[in-house]
Order: sequence, then structure tokens, then C-alpha cells
Amino acid sequence: MFWRTSALVALLGVGLPVAPATVAAQTSASPPLTLDDCLRLAAAEHPLLKAAGHRIEAARARVEQAKALPQPTIVYDSDLQPRPFHFVDSGESYLGITQSLGFPGHRKTRADIARREQDTAAADADGVRIVLAYNVRRAFFGLLRAEERLRHLEQDRDLVAGFLKTAETRLAAGDTARVEVVRARVEAAQAATEVQGAAAAVRLARAALNVEMGRPQGEPIAVTGDLRVPPLTESLEDLQQRALVTRPEIRRLGHALDAELLRAKQARQDRWPGFELGVSSHRVDGARRTWDVTVALPVPLFYGQAAKGPVAEAQANVLAIRRELEHQRHAIGLEVEAAFVEAQLARDQIRLYEEQILAEAEEAHGMLLFSFEQGEIGGFELIASRRTLVAARLGYADALYNHAVALAAVEMAAGR
Repeated sequence: MFWRTSALVALLGVGLPVAPATVAAQTSASPPLTLDDCLRLAAAEHPLLKAAGHRIEAARARVEQAKALPQPTIVYDSDLQPRPFHFVDSGESYLGITQSLGFPGHRKTRADIARREQDTAAADADGVRIVLAYNVRRAFFGLLRAEERLRHLEQDRDLVAGFLKTAETRLAAGDTARVEVVRARVEAAQAATEVQGAAAAVRLARAALNVEMGRPQGEPIAVTGDLRVPPLTESLEDLQQRALVTRPEIRRLGHALDAELLRAKQARQDRWPGFELGVSSHRVDGARRTWDVTVALPVPLFYGQAAKGPVAEAQANVLAIRRELEHQRHAIGLEVEAAFVEAQLARDQIRLYEEQILAEAEEAHGMLLFSFEQGEIGGFELIASRRTLVAARLGYADALYNHAVALAAVEMAAGR
């Protein structure tokens, strides 16, 4: 059992559960951010969400425009002038106001169409929010994975340094060949290079998370969290049914369908034109002032022919949107299933690492490390086992990351 104790001391941390990220905490004096913190910051600060909010405001303003009446017209008519533009001595004049009034229901239909466009803008904003939430989750877990890889590679660098020191001591005592020391130095240089690359990956992961939260990429940031996330508890059928209700694409097409139906109604209403109502004061020299009321109603002689095109266009758009809805439902079901299967496969991979790969890699390396310390084997066997162990540890971190991102993809596909 001595080799097990020696291996555990030398490989402190190997095979332990992935710890909360601590490397990033050293880069910022502010408290480290959790995943929920990152999601809240993105929801409050991201430029794309703010842009979507402005588009909703613009759509809301169009509702008021659609409800507005046309501007009235002030009319002045000067008759019986002795000379052109001689208003003072005109014998008769009219001063009044004219208001155009649409056919009853026209203005309400326009407002209803604008409200559907506002609902469409809101659905688009929800779509942006869901995609951004996925991107933040992926970037957050990407930073955790980068920090975890750096931690493992730093431990590996320290192990190699210990191996190099042992090899140099044994060379000085005449217990090993010089090639062992040369190989150890090569491994030490390679391990140091890998640590540098992992540190650069951590910096890029921090920048990516900042960008996904809508912040400058160089903003100091530290995170805390765990790559391990709870597995799925919902069935595939439940997720697919929920997606068909909550996905913004479905709601957006539903609002677009309602708007086209209203446009068809508007086109049919346009067959009946509006009318104009005017009231004016009438002055005639030598007579008392009187009032004139005018009602102008266009004769809808050619309106039916002019409305055929808009009605046909709206009806064709309705059919097109219904086909898009049919396709979107099928595509969403497939998207949810693909994300669900990916999450299940990632979970199986994690279980394989936890139950077999990590334990066997640790045991094999521990045995060879003990044999090397006792002078029973050379460094080549130990180097091979160390590489296997490092690959297993990094593969485990990748499996945890893949599972976390797959679950985030399920959330996005389900419209949550």
C-alpha cells in the first residue's frame, strides 16, 4: 500500500471533483461572479437587448400613429374680388375647417395591425434574450474549463519538475543514464509551454465572457462555479411540447399570421372609402353671416378593382406563414431532440470518466511513480503514464464542459 500513499501525496488533487474556479479570482478585487450574476448583467447591459428594447418602443410608437386621425384642413375662400388677391373688398368669403374621416373600423384595424407588429418585436427580443443566455452560459463554462485545464497543467508542470529533480539526483549518484535527464528536461520545457498556452486560453475565455455579457473585453472579471451541473430531469416529449409553446419563433410567426389576416381585412375595408366633413363660416356683403356644412363622400365605383391586389397579396402571405409555422414546428422538435441526445451522450461520457478512466489512470501512474522512485523502472514508462493521466484529467474537464453546454443548448432549444 506504500505506493498508493506515495502516489496520492505526489498527485495531490488528481481525480478530485472539479473545484470551483479560483484562478480567475486572483485577477480582480471585486467578488467573483456566479452564473446567475453573469446572466443578470447580460440582461441589464447587453447592447443587443437594449437595441431590441428600442425596436419595441418604435413599434409601440407606430400603434399611436395608426390610431391617429388625419390632420384637419383649414379652408379660406374669397369670392367677388374686384382685383386678384384684393381680399379687403371681396363680396363673399368662406372660412372653415375640413376633416377626413375613414370608413368605420378602418382606424381600429390599422391599430390592431400595429399591435401585432409590436408583439412581433417583443417576440424577436425574447429570441435575442434566449440566444444571449445560451452564449453567456457557454462562455461561463468555457472560462471554468479553461481555468480547470490551467490548474491541471500547472500540477503536471510541478510533477515534471519533481521528476526532473529526481532524475538529476540519480544521475549524480550514477543510478541512471543521461538520456533520462535529457528526456525529463524536454518534458519540463513542454509542460511549461502548455501552461503558457493554457494561461492564454484563460485570458481569452475571460474576454469572451465579458463580450457575451455586453462589457468591454478587457474588463477585470472573476467567476466562481462548478463545471458539474445536474442532469436532465424532463423527458424529451415534455421538452418538445414546451418548446412549441414558448419558442419565440412560434410566437413571432403567430403574430405575423394575425397581422396578415388583419391586412386582408383592411384591404376588404378599403373597398369602402372614407368621407370628409367640413364646417365653414359664410360671409356675404349686406347679408348676415351664415354657416355651411359640407359632406364629401367618394363614389366607390373603382375601389373594388383596386382592392383585389392587396387582398390577394394578404391571402398569399397567410398561406406562406402557415407553411412556415408547419416547418418551424418540425424543425424545433428536431432541434430539441438533437440537444437532448447530445446532453445524454455527454452525461454517459462523464460517468465513464468517473467510474473507470480517471481511477485507472491514477492507479497506473501511482504504481509507475512508486516503481520509478524505487529505481525499478526508467523515466520513459513514467512519462507515458503521466501523459495518459494528464489526458484523462483534461478529457474529464472537457466532458464536464460538453455536458454543461449541452444542457444550455437544451434550455435554448426548449425556449427557456
